[in-house]
Amino acid sequence: TEEKKLTYLQMAQEAIKAEGGRTGASRQAILKYIVSKYAADPDKAKTYVNAALKKGVESGHLKMAKESGKGAGCYKIGETEAEKKKEKKAKPAEKAAKPKAKEGAKKTTKK
Repeated sequence: TEEKKLTYLQMAQEAIKAEGGRTGASRQAILKYIVSKYAADPDKAKTYVNAALKKGVESGHLKMAKESGKGAGCYKIGETEAEKKKEKKAKPAEKAAKPKAKEGAKKTTKK
């Protein structure tokens, strides 16, 4: 059974979620998490993680915790990831709400 290979961006997002801090996770912490969990070579992984973090910020999957000052080297999950989760949660709620409305309409017509 072959495991599905994750991209470094996906690994970084997982590391940020695992860190769980409100200030995000630093590049070093993300790298440490990836090396320990996925048994990656630290020297090779460093360049791939840096590239993945840059692409993630550009694409909106990740965002910088702060532009400058304390916490400037930290990353958080971007808005696009949060919006996708909200949409997935909202869709089942809408489907559940629609049948109730139909049932209510039927009841009023029967009376």
